[in-house]
Amino acid sequence: MQPVTAGRAVAVRAAASTTLWLGTGRSQVVAVTVANLGSEPVTAAHRLTVRVRADGVQTTAPARIARLLPGEQARVQVGIRSPGLPAGTKVDGTVEVTGQGVAAHRDVPLTAGIPRYRGTEASLATHQAPDWYDDAKFGIFIHWGVYSVPAWAPVGKEYAEWYWAQMDNPNDPTHAHHAQTWGEDFAYDDFIPRFTAARFDPVAWVRLFEQAGARYFVLTGKHHEGFALFDSHVSDRTAVRMGPHRDLVRELFDAARRHAPSLHTGVYYSLPEWYNPADPWRGRGPQNPYTGAAEPYTGDRGETDYLHQLQIPQLKELITRYRPDVLWGDIGSPATDPAVVALHFNQALESGRQVTVNNRMGLAAADFTTPEYASSFALSTAKFEACRGIDPFSFGYNAATPDDAYATADELVGQLVDVVSKNGNLLLDIGPRADGTIPAIMATRLREMGAWLDVNGEAVYGTTYWDKGAAEGDLRFTVAGDRAFYVSSLVRPGSQLVVHAPVPIASGDRVHLLGYRPELSWRHRDDGVLVVDVPAAATDTGRYVWTFRVSWPH
Repeated sequence: MQPVTAGRAVAVRAAASTTLWLGTGRSQVVAVTVANLGSEPVTAAHRLTVRVRADGVQTTAPARIARLLPGEQARVQVGIRSPGLPAGTKVDGTVEVTGQGVAAHRDVPLTAGIPRYRGTEASLATHQAPDWYDDAKFGIFIHWGVYSVPAWAPVGKEYAEWYWAQMDNPNDPTHAHHAQTWGEDFAYDDFIPRFTAARFDPVAWVRLFEQAGARYFVLTGKHHEGFALFDSHVSDRTAVRMGPHRDLVRELFDAARRHAPSLHTGVYYSLPEWYNPADPWRGRGPQNPYTGAAEPYTGDRGETDYLHQLQIPQLKELITRYRPDVLWGDIGSPATDPAVVALHFNQALESGRQVTVNNRMGLAAADFTTPEYASSFALSTAKFEACRGIDPFSFGYNAATPDDAYATADELVGQLVDVVSKNGNLLLDIGPRADGTIPAIMATRLREMGAWLDVNGEAVYGTTYWDKGAAEGDLRFTVAGDRAFYVSSLVRPGSQLVVHAPVPIASGDRVHLLGYRPELSWRHRDDGVLVVDVPAAATDTGRYVWTFRVSWPH
């Protein structure tokens, strides 16, 4: 934006009530965007404060804006309570911005209070990803199941977790591999006893995730093979009744809650199953891929209504008994009942937790989208979560992948920074072996990312995208409220950092390279371009991505 008037002038550009809340008092959030339309900066001395006024509504947590340069805007949260009104009451409100010598207001319709969710798309659409999820930025995806036994796919070309579907295709390399390695009479379900989890250490897992700097994880509760890693009361095709004879989801969730309470828990659930006789995604039940003879579907109880006898009951089991923070559906068909997601939201609402759901449940309403193994991203005002493996093209463990084919820490940190600058999270996948061990190359990559985040995490966690753009060449931008602005270089900087974008920096502001203590000198050229002097000693302290912080006095 360009200033439209001389002096100081602010405006409320947008405002809306949400179903989010702040703090233990559960003050409902009103999201407000305030812009500086004047030619003069607004600073901490002006004590800019944002409140909401409406009949029956109290502002319990006003927002304060310490700094707003000309043409800049700030997105803030105002906390309100409406104790005398039934949750969901429609009221006419006003957002007021006040400060020394500056003021603005905007009338806005509000929904006072957060009502229980109904099993309708319209009700679910009022939900949005909570602050903890938006702030987390980095999560660990875990693909683990019966497919971890054969653990094979053409490297960099196919998903190893799709082994069963690929071995059924005579034109796929997996078909020949299976015959040569296991024999034509070896059925996919014959792998189940070999999925032992004998060396699974859930405490070691969650501690590794913490070392990686992750803030949440998502474990495959059930993949397309239909084998559940949790204790399902409506199926015998589970890790409790066969294979490991353990509730693997419960063990990992309990370990996180006891030993890594800062980690949020998540569970993945495939809506369809490839060969479930009640509603096979592949159009038929299991059969020998070489002879065509029918094979048993191990653990099948003879369901005839897949959706209502298996899928919906299992989702309700996961929600009510395991209480995940993230519900991560896949495929989207057969679409689940909206009442399932309403149960997820309402259970959390009642217990004071804030949860989220992705866009693969077969419903129009979702908190975030999930691009998969994408190589580039665009700035999006709608939240997204990029998911990929450390493997070049597999989520499940592929024993054929050599260590030097895995993504480097340089590549992974660079993608994390790129995704975050564009309003996304990165859900990075590991594929444990069938015995529960995490391949050393994957653990190494996670620790390398964690070491970088230990130094540079302030430019990632709790930040948001910059309204004026996410990128300039190899540079990426993030904003931490009114505390700091970050410029991250995806390549090693030279003796000068040159930024053509209109970085919000003014006289008296300071620039540091994260991980290097001395302050860096900076200046604006005559054409307005920002130039930061970068000593070689500063550059040598960094690796992967170099992050510069612009901070200002409060």
